[in-house]
Amino acid sequence: SLKMASDSPESLMTLCTDYCLRNLEGTLCYLLDNETLRLHPDIFLPSEICDKLVNEYVELVKTDSVFEPHESFFTLFSDPRSTRLARIHLREHIVQDQDLEAIRKQDLVELYLTNCEKLTAKSLQTLVSFSHTLISLSLFGCCNIFYEEENPGGCEDDCLVNPTRQVLVKDFTFEGFSRLRFLNLGRLIEGVNVETLLRPLASLAALDLSGIQLNDVGFLTQWKDSLVSLVLYNMDLSEEHIQVIAQLHKLRHLDISRDHLSSYYKFKLTRRVLNLFVENLVNLTSLDISGHTMLENCTIPSMEEKMGQTSIEPAKSSIAPFRGLKRPLQFLGLFETSLCRLTHIPAYKVSGDKNEEQVLNAIEAYTEHRPEITSRAINLLFDIARIERCSQLLRALQLVITALKCHKDDKNIQVTGSAALFYLTNSEYRMEQSVKLRRQVIQVVLNGMESYQEVTVQRNCCLTLCNFSIPEELEFQYRRVNELLLNILNQSRQDESIQRIAVHLCNALVCQVDNDHKEAVGKMGFVMTMLKLIQKKLADKTCDQVMEFSWSALWNITDETPDNCEMFLNYSGMKLFLECLKEFPEKQELHRNMLGLLGNVAEVKELRPQLMTSQFISVFSNLLESKADGIEVSYNACGVLSHIMFDGPEAWGICEPHREEVVKRMWAAIQSWDINSRRNINYRSFEPILRLLPQGISPVSQHWATWALYNLVSVYPDKYCPLLIKEGGIPLLKDMIKMASARQETKEMAR
Repeated sequence: SLKMASDSPESLMTLCTDYCLRNLEGTLCYLLDNETLRLHPDIFLPSEICDKLVNEYVELVKTDSVFEPHESFFTLFSDPRSTRLARIHLREHIVQDQDLEAIRKQDLVELYLTNCEKLTAKSLQTLVSFSHTLISLSLFGCCNIFYEEENPGGCEDDCLVNPTRQVLVKDFTFEGFSRLRFLNLGRLIEGVNVETLLRPLASLAALDLSGIQLNDVGFLTQWKDSLVSLVLYNMDLSEEHIQVIAQLHKLRHLDISRDHLSSYYKFKLTRRVLNLFVENLVNLTSLDISGHTMLENCTIPSMEEKMGQTSIEPAKSSIAPFRGLKRPLQFLGLFETSLCRLTHIPAYKVSGDKNEEQVLNAIEAYTEHRPEITSRAINLLFDIARIERCSQLLRALQLVITALKCHKDDKNIQVTGSAALFYLTNSEYRMEQSVKLRRQVIQVVLNGMESYQEVTVQRNCCLTLCNFSIPEELEFQYRRVNELLLNILNQSRQDESIQRIAVHLCNALVCQVDNDHKEAVGKMGFVMTMLKLIQKKLADKTCDQVMEFSWSALWNITDETPDNCEMFLNYSGMKLFLECLKEFPEKQELHRNMLGLLGNVAEVKELRPQLMTSQFISVFSNLLESKADGIEVSYNACGVLSHIMFDGPEAWGICEPHREEVVKRMWAAIQSWDINSRRNINYRSFEPILRLLPQGISPVSQHWATWALYNLVSVYPDKYCPLLIKEGGIPLLKDMIKMASARQETKEMAR
């Protein structure tokens, strides 16, 4: 019943369902008294639509952190005259007693309740309302559904002293459930008498008693003419159990597998037991004996094996008892047994740990109800993806995504699944993945980051995000991914490697995106977070990747975004700039990033007065002579000063250094640069440079701007010629050539 991650486009039905659930008020419902959802009176929906609404709702609440659950959602389906339900799958804490109670008038045919721990014995009573129509019922993992609250003493004051106790309900049976054929009681609470509970059922076809210990299963023979599927996972078996099973001659599916790590089992599987099954259960198409120890050798000695290609013909079987099968099994579960490594296994599908196909079959078969097994199977897949190459990439990805979604709160699955995703999404597999599938990966990765502050999960998730094109592929979750990364970086105790990856991701996310994105991220506290990281590194006197990425991220986020530039200044960014310059005089990359950022600040007219201090101007002037990173540091220092000069002599509010002296040093610096320098910079717009052209106040600023344009269009013509034309640079250059105040060499360059 598990919804598999899919790679095909969504159906119109799914898209409409999703839209309605996210906009209930705007579509199917109105709000009564501002709190209760009510269905519009003119809406009538058949079960095909209602089932989908309920099942998708449960899925959304479980896997989409942005989706808000509604208190009164299930009451929309309380009246069968306007909404019909037939087959619904409810999971975990999403469903409570009052939700089932709300839909009790519906004629349900199929009701799967999986791990619904909040359901109590009140819901057993509600089940009785569905007894005349129910064909399929699962109560798997509903560990409290046989408990009711008993109130001792009955008086008000006493209740406070003795809180309600939970008492096991002993008298409930499936009396009256005349149509019930399929029943899953997996992980039923101890103390419930299964035999009494089931006796009234006339003809059971499928029964799952996973994780229940029963010493006597003789009562199963009452359905020997109807039972086609029996699951006794993790039940400790004995000779008596085997004799009873052998009488259930109609069985097509038998699962006696176990988790070999969970506890000690006395029972060992023998050749005789397998022979008994093959002889008596002639209709068997599916058998699971995973996790069992074989007491004696069931295998054919290798000299007697038929050589040649692997065969699924029973006659050639390497497992001796299966030579008696009439035809190959559809499924054979051999996970964590020695048998899965044999050559000839008479089954179309085998779960095991020998190769990729067997491992994927195991993940597929066990994900929904056996996370303990699934996490070990995913671990094997992780090794395959890491060491070899996955040949069934699409299937592997879909299975891991499904497991991560289904077991959002299972730490083992989150750790192994997020690690496997890292290898399954790396570049060598890129071509085989659709946008839709890659988005699903991003969603489950973000879910993992949200639910787990655990180091391994966080690291795996961050590393997996690095396999995507950033920011493009993360654009659809832009806010959320930034919030999660900032959250990681704001934690007081930090893992070095996670910090490094998270800062790298933050930097990539604010590179080459629209200004409104940058403003939004700035408001989330991005600038402050980066400055705090820089402050910490400075205190440790370390200039590492985190330090450099943090300055680079600030450079990116302040690009043409005045609000963020102002934040940088307000949070003592300039003080940190000076301290870093002093502490790390040799770090070229660092200097380039810091000056790139100050170039952005200097482009904002309202903020320039804050840069107008003797200390800052001296620092910028000295950096004009810097040879760090080619011309980049000198070029950026000159850019900062060009914007300051553009405000004219009256804005020069300091005595030292003199304005003329700085102008002279700027001319000297520009003349020292090689006009054909290849560049370590990326312009999205020339607007801040172009505004320095049509003016006579500062010829040196005009010259810097012209030099910058000339260098970029001659070294990178394909990229920057169209930009210059698009932003109206040509007429500005033509006008400047006619200006009397412009220097001759500037005009030459412009021409």
